[in-house]
Formats: sequence, C-alpha cells, structure tokens
Amino acid sequence: MDRIFYLDHAPIDFYFKHSPETFVVEEVPLYPFSGEGEHLILKVRKKGMTTWEMLQALSEQIGVKVKDIGYAGLKDKNALTYQYISINKKYEEPLERFFHTNIKIIETTRHKNKIRLGHLKGNRFFVRLKKVSPLSAKKIDEVLKIIAQEGLPNYFGYQRFGLDEKNYLIGQAIVEGKRKERSKKLRRFYINAYQSHLFNLWLSKRIEHSKLLKSFDPKELKDIFDLPTDLLKELKEQPRFFKIYPGDIMMHYPFGKIFFADDVPQEARRFLAKSVAPTGLLPGRRVKRSDGLSREIEKDFDDERIDEFGDRRYAWVFVEDLKGRYKEKEAWYELNFFLPKGSYATVLLEEIAHKKLKE
Repeated sequence: MDRIFYLDHAPIDFYFKHSPETFVVEEVPLYPFSGEGEHLILKVRKKGMTTWEMLQALSEQIGVKVKDIGYAGLKDKNALTYQYISINKKYEEPLERFFHTNIKIIETTRHKNKIRLGHLKGNRFFVRLKKVSPLSAKKIDEVLKIIAQEGLPNYFGYQRFGLDEKNYLIGQAIVEGKRKERSKKLRRFYINAYQSHLFNLWLSKRIEHSKLLKSFDPKELKDIFDLPTDLLKELKEQPRFFKIYPGDIMMHYPFGKIFFADDVPQEARRFLAKSVAPTGLLPGRRVKRSDGLSREIEKDFDDERIDEFGDRRYAWVFVEDLKGRYKEKEAWYELNFFLPKGSYATVLLEEIAHKKLKE
C-alpha cells in the first residue's frame, strides 16, 4: 500500500531496524498527576515486550486483573519504551516485590483517576539511523529543516495493517459481507484497519492535489481541475503545502472541537499559525462528513456500509523539538522529536528516506 510523499527529494540511503538501542519512545501524559488519590501511577520502562505482555507480567506477579490496569496507549515491542500505567493503591505492597528482567518501574506517584486509553499528549522519540554517509547526513539535515517548518502528513504507519499489511482486506471483506468474524474484538480490529486504509488513500489523493497546486499556475491547473480559476488561484496562494478546501472539516490543534472551514483564507492563516489543522474521515457511524469541494474528494474514500463508529483524524501534524545530529565516526544519524498521539515515527522516517522502510 504505497503512500505519496509530499517532499520532492531523491531517496536517501540509511539503515534502520527497530531495537531498544535504535528506537526509544517516551509517553508524555495529557496532564500532570495530582500526587494523591486511589490510583498508583507507575512510570514503567520495558524492552522486547508488547504492552500486553508487560501488563500480563504485572498481573501474574501482583494479582491485579489486566482489565483493572489503566494505560493510555500501546507501545512498540522492538524498542525501549517508557509509559504510564495506573493500578489501585491496594496493590502497593505486592508491587514492592515485583521483578522482571525486561520491566523496570522508574517512579511512582498517585492520582484520583484511572488512566484511560488515549489520555496522553503524545510521545517523545529517539531514533538512531545507521550506515549514513556524510552526503546523506547533509541531505537529512535539509529535509529536517523543511519538516520542522512545514509539518508532516498524518498517515497511519505500516504497523496498523499487520505483518503483511493486508489486514484491511479482511476488514473490507467483513464490511462487504464476504467474510464472517465471530470475535467482536477481531472484527473491530480488522474493520479499523480498513478505515485506516481508506484514510491513507484519501490523504494520498489530497497530497497529490497539493503537489499539483504547488507545481502549476492557475491557467494550467484549469486543465487539470474542473474548478474556477479564482478558486484555483486562492488555493495555490495558501501558505502551507497542504491546501485547505472549501467544506473541509478542521480541528483546533493539538486537540479540540471540529468545525467546517467556512472562511478558507482565514483557516489557511490559522493553519499556518499551527492553531488548527484539517481532518480526514475514518468512515463509519456517527461521524461528520465534509461538504462541498472537500466532500467531492472524500466520498470516493467513504464506505457507508461500515457499522463501526467513525471518526475524524488530523490530516496534518507538526513535529516538535525536532533535532538531528550526525556521528560521522560511527556513521550514525540520531534524531529526537515529539509527535502528537496517534502519529507514527516510521511515517517521519519514510518521508526522510523517500521509500518504505518496513522490515
């Protein structure tokens, strides 16, 4: 499932493989913990384990049920990861005896509420790229300057689609009535992959449009798009690469309510200021669809047969605290950056590489 890259540089050679030495993820909570309450908040470091495996290890040793452990998100297995979990304070004593070679409790505090899925601001990443030549390092430096200023398409990464990246086909077959799945959990999992696939296809189409708007003048664009010249000129003059269309559904950034882009030039200025961002559709029930020109494109990637809940997802995100440094002796290029929740570090790496990096 190929995505369209928004930058125009040639592919950059480097080697990347997920491991605790090359990929570190640290969760950033949505809000500070109060320091008091019924729930123990544990900052946990793990490596070589999925979040589920980590929760199961805690469950087996201290006697808490997995369903009673709160967590905000799932973290990579082949990485060194830091995340917060919550456990009722009655498990404080058995927790003191907890030991696992791949799990370490870094710190403990308290809070009045259980941590819920999605209750995080985002994640900080450290990534080490290997086999980087001095020339490739200079190219990466230039790409990072653009990404730091312009932002990044918020594609779902390949991890969303399974080892062979085909889970969305199962979800599509379920939606079309060609396949049955008895497990409600698996059914939702496969359909979610199909929703994500449709979102990625839509985002690729909009990036293709934005590249055309960037490359051609309004008169030439008239032969490509069946749109008034004045509108094409207005779209082309928007300051960011990704163009906002009439009828787009926007969302306050980095989180907030959704609303229609009624005044497109104004929303383009607010998008430039990083206070709002356009959204794309995860098709399903009880979700707002876009309108006008935006809907004309969106409808080609909307399957209204999907009976799972739909959603709106940021089409574009901004990478914060993006820093890169080259270690010529080791031929390493190291990156530090922050991404909002739901965004994939591998999407950033593939935009830099300008090719797929799936292992």
